[in-house]
Formats: sequence, C-alpha cells, structure tokens
Amino acid sequence: MSADLFLSAADATPMYRQIVDQITARVMAGDWLPGSALPSIRELAAHNGVSVITVKRAYLELEHAGVIVTRHGKGSFVAESTDPTRARLQAELLRQVDALLLTAERLGWTDDELQACIAARRQEGRNP
Repeated sequence: MSADLFLSAADATPMYRQIVDQITARVMAGDWLPGSALPSIRELAAHNGVSVITVKRAYLELEHAGVIVTRHGKGSFVAESTDPTRARLQAELLRQVDALLLTAERLGWTDDELQACIAARRQEGRNP
C-alpha cells in the first residue's frame, strides 16, 4: 500500500481533510482492500511532508467514519466491513459538524445555545 498522497499547500482544504478524502476515495474505489494495513502515522507524515499531528487527526476522523480501524500496537487497517454509503455519510456529517461548530463560534454561541437551536429545528420537523 503506497503512502503517496497528492497533498497541496495551495489548496484551501486543510491537509488533514485532503488525507481523509484521498484515503476514503482509495478505499471506496477498492484500491485499498478491507483488512489492508495503512502506512503508519509517522510513515505517512514523513513521506508526504506533513506533521504527525495532521495525519493522526485524519486517521481519527477516518476511524470515526468507519473507514479504518486502529489496533493498539498493531497499526491502522481498512475496516473489514466498510459500508461505503455509511462511511461517506459519516465523513460528510463530520464535515458539516465542523462547519456548524465554526459558525456557532463566530456567532459567539455557547454549547447550550447551539443545542437549543438543534433541538428546536428537530421539533419543527426540519431534521427528522
């Protein structure tokens, strides 16, 4: 499995997001098969000229999306039972949550105000 990614500092997309998107695309395309070992965080960082923290954040998001699994002391692997639709939806949801949190922060909203807004929208039937 190649550690080569096409990352661009000129791209407005954060580096960790570029990593998430490219790994997800490779998994969904079948280039990286279920159970395949991913490059280590340090290896991917060194090979692509990014920080270990950036790769770690990307791997954590991929794990939350169900695209990869991490086994302590063994490394990260493509999840055995990836549901491509679910993984894509989870990745998209995480992007939207990040945008929501950023907007709420810019508005100066507290967590309670944000939660109240979400609850009100659900009650209105906008997000069943």
